[in-house]
Amino acid sequence: MQRITREQARKYAFDWRDEPLLRVRPGESFEIETYDASTGYFKSPADKAIPGKRPGFDRSPPHANPVGGPVFLEGAERGDALVITLEDIVVDDYSWIAIGPRRGPLGESTRWPELSGDYTTKIFKHTPGASGTTRDGTLHFSDKIRWPITPFVGTLGVCPDREVVTSLDGQGPWGGNLDIRDAAVGNRVFVPVYHPGALFYLGDVHASQGDTEFTGTAAETKATVRVKLELVKQKRVPWVRIEKPDALVSVFADKPLESAVETATFHLMDWLITEYGFTPTDAYCLVSTCPDFRINVYQMCKIAKLQYVAGAEIPKKYVPV
Repeated sequence: MQRITREQARKYAFDWRDEPLLRVRPGESFEIETYDASTGYFKSPADKAIPGKRPGFDRSPPHANPVGGPVFLEGAERGDALVITLEDIVVDDYSWIAIGPRRGPLGESTRWPELSGDYTTKIFKHTPGASGTTRDGTLHFSDKIRWPITPFVGTLGVCPDREVVTSLDGQGPWGGNLDIRDAAVGNRVFVPVYHPGALFYLGDVHASQGDTEFTGTAAETKATVRVKLELVKQKRVPWVRIEKPDALVSVFADKPLESAVETATFHLMDWLITEYGFTPTDAYCLVSTCPDFRINVYQMCKIAKLQYVAGAEIPKKYVPV
């Protein structure tokens, strides 16, 4: 199986000028060994998020959130839809979260001065599950609090049409740093293709995360991700879409949050109308009346130029095949 090694997975931009690291056929599985968002800087509580001490933070924008790629998919052309299937994610034996002054919504807090007066790094131990790996392992938040590891890929996508964008805060229809917890094993992610070969990148795995990634970092970790790429030829996808085994999710990023929510819902309606035979009236009424329609707020943190990421989700049981 072809693989991008961890040391190769140190790109900090979605750049169409990069030479492909792999060339794969549609349906061919490959692996990317990813760094965590700090490129390995955080190893213990003594490693603080002080910009002057972090390698790459003398750059603007800083070198953070590394990705591996590009991967060239044979046959991919502008106007196609790329289908990204996440087949397996095995995370490292620990993850981390870092807070402190001028980081996140409480980085200048007077109500809780400990959040903004000093830097704090928490390291979370991972223990393997019955499989002997972290696939079914446990994250230990503290001596008393733990939960199942629920990994997902925080940053993935293809090179955008004309821009070169940073993997730290680049976002768009093509993907980017969206921190969507539904970019997980067993789900398929759809993005539009703009360049020959699609030029796919992936990185920034999280061992777990709640809604919004409120502090600006979650359980950041290294991982090995197995992926396969496929194509829907000449298929227009307006923005990132996710197909789960039991649900459809339309994603959008914008500010304010209500704009992201509204547009994600519009795009979900369009999906139902163009591919599942709904009338505009039925699609419009469904998203307002269905008790299982959900708005997911995946990422809403105050970092760099990041927009707020929302997903409009409808279970497949309401969608006639």
